[in-house]
Amino acid sequence: MIWLWASAALMVATAVTHSILGEIKLIGPQLRSRQGVMANPFARTIARYAWHVTSALMVATALAVAWPGVPAALIRAIGAIWLALGLVSLVASRGRHVGWPVLSAAGVCALVGA
Repeated sequence: MIWLWASAALMVATAVTHSILGEIKLIGPQLRSRQGVMANPFARTIARYAWHVTSALMVATALAVAWPGVPAALIRAIGAIWLALGLVSLVASRGRHVGWPVLSAAGVCALVGA
């Protein structure tokens, strides 16, 4: 059970970091630029919404991993997805994306805990 709680904690930490740092370093500056598609107010609204929905979905997966009675197969699937996302992030960013170790660790913890 400790592995599942560790996985959930890493997922929530990732979600909070994603929301805050993404807003400060990526989404906020892009929205303020108002260039290209970001000149459209609706596009700016959707971009910010989509960014933070991603964080909310990370919290939802954390709940699923830590919730008592969730089938092990679902936890394994969630763990595999988080691990895969971490590894894709590692390869795609050539190790420069700060999130890949935490994404991968959350996935590994879920897989071990399942």
